[in-house]
Amino acid sequence: MASKRYRIATSCPQCGCSAVSNLSAEEIQERYGDVPNIEMECHACMRKYSTPMKDACPEWDAECRLRRGDG
Repeated sequence: MASKRYRIATSCPQCGCSAVSNLSAEEIQERYGDVPNIEMECHACMRKYSTPMKDACPEWDAECRLRRGDG
């Protein structure tokens, strides 16, 4: 059985380029952990920016809150 994939979608505040990643829970944990904001880097203008996980991937954010007992 394939592991569940989560869609992380962001856009650069400087140039507006969008980024979409489809990651498993393990990949998200490894890359970002259970944090409220994730750090991103735009592939076009190379600007580093922070975006709320609740906006980038609401489904993952909700599952993290449920596990922690915050939701």
